[in-house]
Amino acid sequence: MARAVTGYLDHLTVERGLAANTIASYRRDLRRYTEYLDAAGVRGLGEIAESDVAGFLAALRRGDDDHPPLSATSAARAVVAVRGLHRFALLDGLVPDDVAAEIRPPTPARRLPKAVPVESVVALIEAAGAVEGPRGLRDRALLELLYGTGARISEAVGLAVDDVDRGQATVRLAGKGGKERIVPVGSYALRAVEEYLVRARPELAVKSRGGVRGGTLFLNVRGGPLSRQSAWQILRSAAERAAGGSSELARSVSPHTLRHSFATHLLDGGADVRVVQELLGHASVTTTQVYTLVTVDRLREVYATSHPRALS
Repeated sequence: MARAVTGYLDHLTVERGLAANTIASYRRDLRRYTEYLDAAGVRGLGEIAESDVAGFLAALRRGDDDHPPLSATSAARAVVAVRGLHRFALLDGLVPDDVAAEIRPPTPARRLPKAVPVESVVALIEAAGAVEGPRGLRDRALLELLYGTGARISEAVGLAVDDVDRGQATVRLAGKGGKERIVPVGSYALRAVEEYLVRARPELAVKSRGGVRGGTLFLNVRGGPLSRQSAWQILRSAAERAAGGSSELARSVSPHTLRHSFATHLLDGGADVRVVQELLGHASVTTTQVYTLVTVDRLREVYATSHPRALS
């Protein structure tokens, strides 16, 4: 069993090229699966029945003394990992049947992305830039770039200086699975990045003991690469300042707030959903279409409050 899991994870890493975070999640899920099978007295792949796989799914949702109940989303990911393992074992000739083929992951409840109005985005960016010194220039450039490109926070902190082409007004983003995409970037973000590069980054870079490796764009106060956690804290702190300490804005901000707002505002402005899909780096348009539900809700709200015969 352990050899099969190792072989499957190696296959996902080398041949499928899945991201390191995804591999780590699958490894945790499959470790829990093997522990569940051990407790049930199942020692090898050939001994596993469909009822064992179904029982594992039920155990995930139920939880136990060592594990809290998993949400539908987390349980679905674990089941996908288990199904992939059994499919791999079948194709590799380790077992004669795929006992997990008929086990369906639970369907997660559809959660609509939370976008904030344009004026709130502006307030966030202004609040980030209000910090004195190089940090304020860096924070403003970061938030302008997040909103101006729809980048994930992890993509933004992974940027190198050369990834921003100021002449072509584009930025090269490395998305999930190492897939790169070129995204246009607006004048506000370009201007903020230019000011940061000229007036702030050199001051931060000199504080690095070993030099800044790889020409990382966004640096922390010690001259090293800015982490995803630090970038999220920058966004949260800007929201608190913009909200004056406590308001709906401060409560509604998440690491994806500016990305969600980017997509929603594009669709509100008439952008085609396929274009937004490309800009966000979604593999399937189905993922992007959740934003169309947000804009339909907005249209319904405007209609209900504006049309003279909308309400009975």
